[in-house]
Order: sequence, then structure tokens, then C-alpha cells
Amino acid sequence: MEQQIVKVKNKRGVRVIPGFGLSFGVTLSMLSVLVLIPLASVFVSAGRLGLRGFVDVIASRQIVSGYIVSFSCAFAAALVNALFGMILAWVLVRYEFPGKRLMDGIIELPFALPTAVAGISLTYLYSDQGWIGSLFDKAGIKIAYTRIGITIAMVFVGIPFVVRTVQPVLAKLDRQYEEAAMMLGAGRARIFFKVILPELFPALIAGFGLAFARGIGEYGSVVFIAGNIPYKTQIAPLLIMAKLEQYKYEDATAIAFVLLLVSFVVMLIINSVQIYMQKFSRT
Repeated sequence: MEQQIVKVKNKRGVRVIPGFGLSFGVTLSMLSVLVLIPLASVFVSAGRLGLRGFVDVIASRQIVSGYIVSFSCAFAAALVNALFGMILAWVLVRYEFPGKRLMDGIIELPFALPTAVAGISLTYLYSDQGWIGSLFDKAGIKIAYTRIGITIAMVFVGIPFVVRTVQPVLAKLDRQYEEAAMMLGAGRARIFFKVILPELFPALIAGFGLAFARGIGEYGSVVFIAGNIPYKTQIAPLLIMAKLEQYKYEDATAIAFVLLLVSFVVMLIINSVQIYMQKFSRT
């Protein structure tokens, strides 16, 4: 049966709960002031360069190198977050243990912690003289001031996105399907990949996309551990800051426009996949 939407009205035909026009207007105003107008300013400022000037800026060797570092490290960090974020969500939902609430609260720490504090802490830990970095340095593995360190910093800031998107879906997952599959003789691995993972997949890719988008735009927690070595560990947000310090605002917005475009395309693809998965699950 199709679900019917009932509009509650009084005897005069007026809705009992008024205020849609006002609330919708406030919503559009806030959306315009906080999102649409700032984004439009990026387009306008980058457009002042003209097509040739825009291409010259984003296609320069240093800028392309910054894009490669940011995109590759953000992608690797998002993959790590997708795997371990799902494991963390599984542990928090499916098991009871001492300190569970504390662990659940720690997941939010990257949201609350200032990014500069996170960057300094990670640099201290993973430098050659740090607690963790010194152990890897003995094995000839350098973490700080390399792409490995950048990826670790992006994992740190991106892990909550995956956990918080997968956790509620996993909590609402009906275990009767798992029990039915077990009764039919399916093993744990088959139950996970055939029953559980298809239900978690839309939330998982949503968390992946959010972590990836956060990673490519992250500055504070990455800039310290990156070391800012030209053509090796320079990230795109750092190049934006460098252009701003040189008062080259159009160049900075051109670099930012590419990051914005990539993030938008990634989120569009993820939303399309989610819609497809929802239609596929209904059939």
C-alpha cells in the first residue's frame, strides 16, 4: 500500500502547524550566506584570470605536484578509514566491554581537537626522534616529512566520518537475516559479504567520500608533518596559502576551484551510487 501524506488542517482549512514559508526563507538565506555566496565568489575570482591564465596556474608543475600529493594521500587515507572505520563501528555496535562509551567519545576527538594541535602531536610522535617514528627509523622507514606521514594525518581527521555513517546503519540492521543465513549453513565470511556488507555499502561509500573530501582540503593537521618539501610533500591547501601570502588571490582561488570541483564530483558520484544501491535493494 502506498503511504499517504495527511495534511493536518483546522476547520478554516489552515494548517495547524504554520511557518513553512518563514522557515524555508530562513533556510535559503542561511544557505546562501554561508554556502552559495562564498562558493560563487570562488568562481568569480578564478574567472578573472581568463581561460588561458586559469590553465597556466593549475597546470604549472608545482601546482600539479600539490594536487597529486593531496589526492593520492587523501585517497589512501580514505581507503584505510573505510576499512578500520567499519571495524570500529562493528566493535562499538556488536560488543559490550568496559570503556565502550569512552571509546565511542574518543571517535569524536578529531572533530573537537584543533587541527594545529593534532598536527604538532602527530609530528612529535612520528618524527625520527618521536616515540613511534624512532622505532620505524631504526628499520629505515621515515614517516614524518613524507607522504606516509601526510596519509596518517588524513586518517586521523577522516576516521570519524566513516564510523559515524556506518554505526547507525549497523545498529538498525535486523539480525534475523544473519540468523536465517546461519540456519541455511552459510559461514561467517559468506554471511558478512552476502548479507551484512550490501546493507552497509551505501553508508560505507558515503563515509569514504566524506573522508576523502576532508583529506584533500585538510591543512592544519597536515602542514606540520608534511614538511612542505617542494614537489614531494607540498599539499594543495599549502599552495593556496602561499598564493594568498603573495597577494595572488586569483591564483589561490583557481587552485581552490579545482579542489572544490573534485570534491563536488566525488560527492555526486557517491550520491548516485547510493541511489542506485537503494533502488537495487528494493527490487
